[in-house]
Amino acid sequence: MRKQSLVNIINELPKEFDLDQLMERLIVIEKIEKGLEDVKTGETVPHEKVLKMVAKWSK
Repeated sequence: MRKQSLVNIINELPKEFDLDQLMERLIVIEKIEKGLEDVKTGETVPHEKVLKMVAKWSK
């Protein structure tokens, strides 16, 4: 996460907030950024393979 992203996130929060709110938001944004990076680098699992994996789990 870039420093400017953190500043923007903090600026979007209300004047008073719980630290838990900030941490939750940071974690969600970090996970989204990681997922987008995985898509760019091709480190994803095809939908068909996921369906097969889920089918095995539900047996």
